Amino acid sequence: MRFTFRWYGEKDDQITLQQIGQIPGMDGIVGALFDIPVGEVWPLEPLLKMKQQAEKNNLYFKDIESINVHEDIKLGLPSRDKYIENYIISLRNAAKAGVEVVCYNFMPVFDWTRTDLAKPLYDGSTALAYDYHLIAGKKPQDMVKSILGNSNGFVLPGWEPERLGELTELFKQYDGMEEDDLRNNLEYFLRAVIPEAEKCGIKMAIHPDDPPISVFGLPRIVKNEKDLDKIADMVDSESNGFTICTGSLGSNLKNDIPHIIRKLGKKKRVAFMHVRNVQVHEPWVFNEVAHKSKEGSLDIFEIMKAIYDIDFDGPIRPDHGRMIWNEKGRPGYGLFDRALGANYLCGLWDAINRIYGKK
Repeated sequence: MRFTFRWYGEKDDQITLQQIGQIPGMDGIVGALFDIPVGEVWPLEPLLKMKQQAEKNNLYFKDIESINVHEDIKLGLPSRDKYIENYIISLRNAAKAGVEVVCYNFMPVFDWTRTDLAKPLYDGSTALAYDYHLIAGKKPQDMVKSILGNSNGFVLPGWEPERLGELTELFKQYDGMEEDDLRNNLEYFLRAVIPEAEKCGIKMAIHPDDPPISVFGLPRIVKNEKDLDKIADMVDSESNGFTICTGSLGSNLKNDIPHIIRKLGKKKRVAFMHVRNVQVHEPWVFNEVAHKSKEGSLDIFEIMKAIYDIDFDGPIRPDHGRMIWNEKGRPGYGLFDRALGANYLCGLWDAINRIYGKK
């Protein structure tokens, strides 16, 4: 297993590779080419450059988050074949740069949704939060205005202003789409992409919906164990894998995350682990917290033990962090709390290996 840290690149991340490399136990970065428009081919040269930058700081670059899926693929439009072919070429280039895992999502319009990017917590820190009461009666445009207005000047993945400028038209295109329709479009994508990913030695790792509930009437198809089973059955391949994001799935307490990890792990379908904690106050009202189990609603020890039980050998990263110690940065992606989270996970991993035997 390799411990990783998401990095937005030298142009758009105030955190340096040197700082990431100073986090004890950190093995690598999770990167992406954020300046390439969704749907276009990722060139090989910048991927090789990112690999070289990481290696200069004694870090691996083996994991991407994300090569985003063009909206036409999700909508099932005739133009999707062109974008699928571009996606396959991007995978080939990523493989040439040594990439082994590609995280992606199939959420319509919004990659993720929050109602507050800086909810004050009891200790003076701030964190991402979601409260379905605050969405009731609002339009999607209101949500976009709030998110972009509170991003601290950083571009947030999935909330690129140029793409969201087409919001009204996008919602018209999704009008009437049911979950099964979106699921069929995902299967079409996977049947084309997974065989090519296998040839490249890449594991595709679909990310759960965040939050795992319909927002503004949009269909969601990666919400729970039943949804994950359906996706696993679409293409019988270890390259058709999953990102188990504990914070996304865990915002619905009905999702038994250790069970899901062990179930999919037996099939070698757990490709990527995002581990973070959330405090769930009531259904669809939650906020993110420090990684420690006692801070939230999830048992992080049991989650790490499940990862141990499946002999997981892929990437794991501390997911979103709070803003602490007066840090100003991209919401959810500051340095300090994610570094603390990484060390907490490393500590649990060391203890589990000491107790149950080193693997």
